[in-house]
Amino acid sequence: MELIEDKSRPPLVPVKGVPLIKYFAEAIGPLQNLTPLPDDLLISTYPKSGTTWMSEILDMIYHGGKLEKCRRAPIYQRVPFLEFRCPGVPSGLETLEETPAPRLLKTHLPLSLLPRSLLDQKVKVIYIARNAKDVVVSYYNFYNMAKLHPDPGTWDSFLQNFMDGKVSYGSWYQHVKEWWELRHNHPILYLFYEDMKENPKREIKKVLEFLGRSLPEETVDLIVHHTSFKKMKENPMSNYTTIPNDVMDHGVSPFLRKGIAGDWKNTFTVAQNEHFDAHYAKTMAGCDLKFRWEL
Repeated sequence: MELIEDKSRPPLVPVKGVPLIKYFAEAIGPLQNLTPLPDDLLISTYPKSGTTWMSEILDMIYHGGKLEKCRRAPIYQRVPFLEFRCPGVPSGLETLEETPAPRLLKTHLPLSLLPRSLLDQKVKVIYIARNAKDVVVSYYNFYNMAKLHPDPGTWDSFLQNFMDGKVSYGSWYQHVKEWWELRHNHPILYLFYEDMKENPKREIKKVLEFLGRSLPEETVDLIVHHTSFKKMKENPMSNYTTIPNDVMDHGVSPFLRKGIAGDWKNTFTVAQNEHFDAHYAKTMAGCDLKFRWEL
């Protein structure tokens, strides 16, 4: 009997000390030859921090709020995911080659693995940061449904691995801090997920200003409405239900699960929260980044 390659649950592979999904690790070498275009825009986040949300917002901005244009393809085809690789699916770089300018690009990579050309050519970046407790809960659920990740194990062990930087993409702490520092010498709009939940219209206006674009008020309102969590969860072009079930099992957990701030309270025990808070205070000491744990 011929053995078919099993894509599910390979162990993480370290690249320059950063653990990555096996197939994504294989993409890092070719990615270093990326040639950016002058009007490229990079969306950067640590996983589970609002990447798909911002991707949808930006695609709507780029198309003047015209819904039918934003339904032309799934979000992962409209906004190429640079380091994405998976057997049998076009890679991020292959998708990028098919993407007309002006291009939106997406990455979760820490700075050490990012193609230097993006930094050297001062490609504009929108970075979204989300509080670590909500990130780790969302990430645990994502690990369970997205089978390119290793088995997440118990919630308690996953939480410890997250704190130790032993999950895919490494340390959340390092990621949010190094991109925060980079804004001093690179064109970065640094946004917070909690601010976007609190007042999406205000944050979308910051994006428009950063891009040097303007849209009529009613178009901005339309974008707010159609990029709401409820609308995106219902939309097959943004909810990842078009991905094969052997890669993402929506029966385990939907890709767009809750999309709220403060959901960590439903998962953390009191002891886990105390342990996390002590570790967080130590790891983030001396950093002026401030996060909100709930709204």
